[in-house]
Amino acid sequence: MKKILVVDDEPAIVKLLEYNLKQEHYQVTTCGNGTDAVKLIMSESFDFIILDLMLPGTDGFDVTKQIRRAEISTPILMLTAKDSETDKILGLELGADDYVTKPFSPREIIARIKAIERRIESSDKQKDVLQVGDLRIDVRAHHVTVGSDRIELTPREFELLTFFASHVGQIMDRDMLLDHVWGYDYVGQTRMVDMQVSKLRDKVEPDPKRPRYIKTVRGYGYKMEDIFDA
Repeated sequence: MKKILVVDDEPAIVKLLEYNLKQEHYQVTTCGNGTDAVKLIMSESFDFIILDLMLPGTDGFDVTKQIRRAEISTPILMLTAKDSETDKILGLELGADDYVTKPFSPREIIARIKAIERRIESSDKQKDVLQVGDLRIDVRAHHVTVGSDRIELTPREFELLTFFASHVGQIMDRDMLLDHVWGYDYVGQTRMVDMQVSKLRDKVEPDPKRPRYIKTVRGYGYKMEDIFDA
């Protein structure tokens, strides 16, 4: 039975989520603040974390930063009462895998969890190692090197890079990247893709202003290019 941690300071929401998740045969642990959530996550193993953004003390952003800094890659679904694009993008960039804006239906939460689980299962079926020029991605170890240099990526950056490297030479528009990497249709927010690609280039490209790996295809999107064919 898969274990889910629900972190929210609103008892009614916790009770609603706990009931519906148990109906889907998940084992549920609950917590009402960010500080205790971090302690739980550091000491126990969970398959999934549902994390409220607005928590007393340590908020959802800080919880996400702390556990990702500790290299804990457990998928995070962030709950937010805010409808700000900046908050959503920041949460995803820090390492959250998806977000849901309150109010929400339990069916939507479960659908998002299932979608992330499918992405993870699909990722597990990929090759263990992807090689593009001197860029090497160890998919299982989440280890990226360019030549002899180790590259540190956030979970989202790693997923985006892996998707590019799994489709070398294929032109992908921003909506395709949103659908496959973020797992849902982030309507009208393609700027987020450009921001993530820019951050990724800063880390993996020898000269981000003249990229060798992740090329811009004007009017279409991006593609990963094998430098030996460039």
